[in-house]
Amino acid sequence: MLHIKLVKSTIGNNLRNRRTVIALGLRKVHQTVIKEDTPSIRGMIHHVKHMLEVSEGAADSTATLKEKPKQAPKPKATAVKSKPVKVAKPKAAVKTEAKGKATKAVAKPKAKPTKTADAKDESK
Repeated sequence: MLHIKLVKSTIGNNLRNRRTVIALGLRKVHQTVIKEDTPSIRGMIHHVKHMLEVSEGAADSTATLKEKPKQAPKPKATAVKSKPVKVAKPKAAVKTEAKGKATKAVAKPKAKPTKTADAKDESK
């Protein structure tokens, strides 16, 4: 078993190195993972050896590692829930069903009466 520790940040390294570190299971600086001693793992370690610290450990050393502490259960909310307040929509905004976009309703100006040919004749 290999104890692999990330001792240098992946910032400033190329994408291939960053992805190799992630493939090893390392996400943060000073994080340690335990991997089997296989040729593929050795090759990944060799590729990013400038960022890692590697030590060989016993096979049954996984029992001595600290487990993540369990989180305390969240307290139940006892506050009274209020009803949501409805906000009136402004009258200028009209939603068209066909397009689904809000558009402003614009009042059309009233058409002025135009003089027709009959009206011209009568004025003479």
